[in-house]
Amino acid sequence: MYRLTNVGLLFLLGMLSFSAVALPELNTVGQGSYRYLFWQLYDARLATPNGEFSDYKTSSPLLLELEYKRKIAKDDIITATLEQWQKLNNVAKSQQDNWVVQLGKLWRDVDKGDKLSALMQQDGSVVFYFNGEETGKVTDTEFGPAFFDIWLSPDSSAPKLRRQLITAQ
Repeated sequence: MYRLTNVGLLFLLGMLSFSAVALPELNTVGQGSYRYLFWQLYDARLATPNGEFSDYKTSSPLLLELEYKRKIAKDDIITATLEQWQKLNNVAKSQQDNWVVQLGKLWRDVDKGDKLSALMQQDGSVVFYFNGEETGKVTDTEFGPAFFDIWLSPDSSAPKLRRQLITAQ
């Protein structure tokens, strides 16, 4: 049986940290809070390389960071995401169902203070992070715009938050 020494364990941990993709430092475009009825659910921040947002292609990579203000189950977050896609009506149901399965593997329950971040790449793929650590990637190039549309579409169900996010501060 093989036993790791302290040096071997440190080396292995070091190798693991080098393979992880770090959340990039981007400049804040805007930020705001999302409330539902009486409850503040999360603070949101949108960031790009130059701190400006014009569209998905020219502003990428594009980071949306949500810092939760209360405990919310992963399934509730996924259900709310699906409801927003249905309201926006810009994605086929079969595609939504596929994405919901993928999100179920990538997302976690959140507690007060947890951060869920989505980093859209120029190709439309999205890398997700939980408290700064990568949890996985959705590679479907149609996913990124559909996901970010929840907050950034002119038809968003949170127009005040949308204005706060896309207006440079």
